[in-house]
Amino acid sequence: MSTPKQQYYENLADSLIDKFNLRGIEGYYCETKEEALLTAKRFLTPGCSVSWGGSMTLEEIGLIEELKNSDYTVFDRATAKTQEERDAIYAEVSHCDYYFMSSNAITLDGQLVNVDGLGNRVASLIHGPKNVVIVAGMNKVAPTLDAAMDRVRNQAAPPNCIRLGLNTPCAKFGRCVDCLDDSCICCETVITRKSRIAGRIKVILVGETLGY
Repeated sequence: MSTPKQQYYENLADSLIDKFNLRGIEGYYCETKEEALLTAKRFLTPGCSVSWGGSMTLEEIGLIEELKNSDYTVFDRATAKTQEERDAIYAEVSHCDYYFMSSNAITLDGQLVNVDGLGNRVASLIHGPKNVVIVAGMNKVAPTLDAAMDRVRNQAAPPNCIRLGLNTPCAKFGRCVDCLDDSCICCETVITRKSRIAGRIKVILVGETLGY
C-alpha cells in the first residue's frame, strides 16, 4: 500500500513523463533506489562502453560501484594520474555508448537544468555519448526555471562544494552569493528543453530523496 507521499511522487512522475515525451526524452519512474539501479542497468548492452559524471545520486543507488566492477569498457576519470591521462579519458567519454549522470533540477514542464564547473558533465549531456541516462530523485523537481536555478544555487551547490573541499562563499555561508571565486562550480549553465535525437536522453525519476 503506497503512502500519500509515494502516490504523490508517482502522480507527479506520470505528468513529467508526458512532458518528457513531448521533448524527445524517454521517461521512467521507479519507487525505490533499488528499482532505479536495476532499471539503469537494463539499458546496458554486452560489450558496451560506459562513463559517468560526478553524482551523489549515482553513488547512492550503487551504480558507480557496480560499473567499476563490471565487464563493460569503463572510462573513469578518477583513475587518471596526470592531466594528460584525464584528457585522454575525456576524449574516450565523448563517444562512449552510455553516459550516466543526474540532473541538478527538473522543471514541471520537463526541462532539465544543470550547472557545471569544468563543463565535462554538461558537454556529454549535450553532445557525444550515444545515450545519456539521468537518474534523479523527485526532490530535484522544481516548478519553474527560476525555481530550478534557485534550487541549484542554494540547495545543490553549497553541499557539493563542501563535499569537494572547496573554499567557495556558498560553502561558508550556505547560500549563493553569485561569486566569481576561482573554485566556483557554477560556471556553465545548460537548460535542455528538447532532445533533438529522440530517445537519446533517458530520465529515471526515483520516488526518494537522492543527491543534493
